[in-house]
Amino acid sequence: MKEIFSTDMRLSDMLDMNYSLLRIISRMGIELKHAGLKVVDACAFAGIDPMTFTLICNVYSFPEYTPSPSEVASADIRDIIRYLHGSHAYYTCAALRSLEGAFDRLVEPCDENQKKVILKFFLDYKKELEKHFAREEEKVFPYVESLLAGDRPEGYSIVDFEEHHEDVDQKMEDMRNIVMKYLPDVCDEETKMWVLLSIYRLRDDLRRHTYVEDNILIPAVRNLENDGK
Repeated sequence: MKEIFSTDMRLSDMLDMNYSLLRIISRMGIELKHAGLKVVDACAFAGIDPMTFTLICNVYSFPEYTPSPSEVASADIRDIIRYLHGSHAYYTCAALRSLEGAFDRLVEPCDENQKKVILKFFLDYKKELEKHFAREEEKVFPYVESLLAGDRPEGYSIVDFEEHHEDVDQKMEDMRNIVMKYLPDVCDEETKMWVLLSIYRLRDDLRRHTYVEDNILIPAVRNLENDGK
């Protein structure tokens, strides 16, 4: 396995190894002016736990990285929620809006029926994602906050979330195939490339997002339910 990140590394060195971590920094409230500091110091300015931050960065950067039970047990659940909430905001307010605009430009030369079919597929997927995120924001995160406050709401547990937690990136493959294989020749080739890159980036980001939920948030909250701490 590649070298993993640690709290005594400089944040700028981590960014040199994986510039996609800029997204994590933004979602967790770390300011770029602190990128020259060690992780532990940059996290102190943002008020987040450095071990939890590096755990998320490792998961985000190294596909073969698997969090140990002790890492999950010591993770700060509030900071995990902070990352997930920031991710939801990025997806809905930036990534999906940008992709929607790109799809509009891409299908502009198509006839009206083609436009309708292609845009409907994207808009249906966008609505599905937004509903998925809304369920987590309105049900799961408040439940976890209640647990952290010492309250145990009845009629719900993290198992309910786990059992109904669907993958949100599967339709990205169909979207990719539509753009790659089935668009008419009148569509601009350069715009196709841009849209495909955006789809791939969003798909990979969503997969990491889901991994954090399944392999860090769920077991951490299960520990919280069992321990009552």
